[in-house]
Amino acid sequence: MTDVPAVPAIKPARPYFSSGPCAKPPGWSPENLATESLGRSHRSKIGKTRLQLCIDLMRELLKLPDTHRIGIVPGSDTGAYEMAMWTMLGARAVTALAWESFGEGWVTDAVKQLKIDPTVVRADYGQLPDLDAVDWSNDVLFTWNGTTSGVRVPNADWIPETREGLSFADATSAVFAYDIDWAKIDVATFSWQKVLGGEGAHGVLILGPRAVERLESYTPAWPLPKVFRLVSKGKLTEGVFKGETINTPSMLAVEDCIAALEWAKSIGGADGLIARSDANAAALDQIVAERSWLGHLAADEATRSKTSVCLTVEGADEAFIKTFAGLLEKQGAAYDVAGYRDAPPGLRIWCGATVDTADVVALGPWLDWAYATAKAA
Repeated sequence: MTDVPAVPAIKPARPYFSSGPCAKPPGWSPENLATESLGRSHRSKIGKTRLQLCIDLMRELLKLPDTHRIGIVPGSDTGAYEMAMWTMLGARAVTALAWESFGEGWVTDAVKQLKIDPTVVRADYGQLPDLDAVDWSNDVLFTWNGTTSGVRVPNADWIPETREGLSFADATSAVFAYDIDWAKIDVATFSWQKVLGGEGAHGVLILGPRAVERLESYTPAWPLPKVFRLVSKGKLTEGVFKGETINTPSMLAVEDCIAALEWAKSIGGADGLIARSDANAAALDQIVAERSWLGHLAADEATRSKTSVCLTVEGADEAFIKTFAGLLEKQGAAYDVAGYRDAPPGLRIWCGATVDTADVVALGPWLDWAYATAKAA
């Protein structure tokens, strides 16, 4: 019989550890959101102004060069990435890298939907393939930070400056959490529901000059839905990157994102966000190091996510993890910490910038309690 420790006295003040949608920024309240744009058309002067402000704040915080465009698009990160795939792939050979479920999803899109017969390079959950072996005469699809595996690319050094193909980075759990070398990125997508703690359903598409050149010089063989169309009469539809969205956005979600960006600016911008993510990941690393029954799914620290941290639990199967996570949720100590359904059984704890480090530290004793309680059941 496993001895069950006493229920810890201190709970995380904000027990929100979901990997998407993620914890709201500290101090968040709906009463603090600007409301002038609500109930107004997104095409009105105030609507366009607020959408442009959202884009301008993202550019400022990301230190994005003027060579790159930012557009708000439908369908969260998935919509943004599929928009890029559908509009730009097919011009040359493609290599698709997959080391977790979302990367595998892009492989499925390329093979079964677009039927472009890509070179597929896979690695198991917790691992990365040999990035140095990637053929950059091809367009390359990859996930910067594997939300479901806890594995990330270490940096952009493996992407050559003189590449022939385009780099397509699904960066949904990476943007605002890592220092990204934008000169190496032709296409990046993310959702503000991740590191910024915004609401779901909206994606962000970032295009470098080589991606724009591709869009204006290549017409795909397949039909494009209206929400994917970025080109009109052979030229990029620039309005998309000036707040003139393809479809109707939620202005409430836009205001929520603006509030998150302004909070980020107040704590030092991207550097402040990265520092908070780093501190949270370090606090969780310490918890793991002190417990023999906990481990990291991503064994290599250099490629371990600092946002969606995936943990192994000794002897755990899917049923055990369900019980484990359920115990924490019932106590209001931690929400949504079970690993992704397609990943090996384990825990997944979000350590992005909107989480407070003190809450990560407070989680440690609760993990001990839930583990022992589940073992004794």
